Amino acid sequence: MPAEILTTDDLREFKLELIEEFKRILSTIQNSNSNHTKKLLKSSEVQELLDLSPNSLRNLRVKRVLPYTKINGIIYYDRSDIDQMIVRFKKPARIK
Repeated sequence: MPAEILTTDDLREFKLELIEEFKRILSTIQNSNSNHTKKLLKSSEVQELLDLSPNSLRNLRVKRVLPYTKINGIIYYDRSDIDQMIVRFKKPARIK
């Protein structure tokens, strides 16, 4: 079997192909992650998402503004319920 000699140009081309393949894979992963947002969020995640204090989030829960589910003492919020609440409280812009 004859030996094949690799040149620096061959290595450079291989490097560029490899980098492009990594970019494609990372792009695919990022797109799939953005399409699969978490459906259920814990209280701390909702507080961070909406910039709420624990008491403000509890008030939304107690007043039945934001539905929740409690499993084994952990409170979960459905992402779609949070989105609906935001839409419900949205104020229209003033037209001058």
